[in-house]
Amino acid sequence: MGNIAIDGPAGAGKSTIAKMVAKELGFIYVDTGAMYRAMALFMIKSGISTDKTEEISATCKDADITIKYENGEQVVYLNGENVNGQIRTEEVGNMASVSSANPDVRKKLVELQQKLAKTTDVVMDGRDIGTVVLPDAALKVYLTASSKVRAERRFKELTAKGVECDIDVIEKDIIDRDYRDMHREFSPLKQADDAILVDSSDMTIDEVAKKIIELYKTV
Repeated sequence: MGNIAIDGPAGAGKSTIAKMVAKELGFIYVDTGAMYRAMALFMIKSGISTDKTEEISATCKDADITIKYENGEQVVYLNGENVNGQIRTEEVGNMASVSSANPDVRKKLVELQQKLAKTTDVVMDGRDIGTVVLPDAALKVYLTASSKVRAERRFKELTAKGVECDIDVIEKDIIDRDYRDMHREFSPLKQADDAILVDSSDMTIDEVAKKIIELYKTV
């Protein structure tokens, strides 16, 4: 037994796949975004504004955030309190976008994610899971797809919601984001040396999930 780390660029389908794999194997899917939102909620509850960088750094040390599954539903706990109903507001989202860029917040959340992974089998996805968060994961996957395919997927998603968009603009945004993610100072996106590359360009979601489960069963 052990943990599964799935890294890869934006639009590769990491979260969807990670949730399917976790459900199939009976693991906990660690929603790292929800953990960052819980941290942001803690900042708001502590009366800290987005421009107080030093206070954010000092305060984050007092937050204990974990994820459990209860009756098949993911529950995010902040210092023992179920905060599922409080972390999806715009105010929390705005704070999360500021606080998540703080190196001390990232460090604290990595510690909390590692603590969670020590006590239960998890599937975690992101940009730096195999390289930074779970360097000892039993299976590391680098999930990608061509920028063209990722743009097509995003285009279909947006047009299905009635949003007018230009596929070329979407692809350019994806390429720009890849560059930013790969060149950022803290925890850049990169394939871990021992990660298995899975290119989903010509695969369905079900095929990708099945492939990762097969890989896990052979480690």
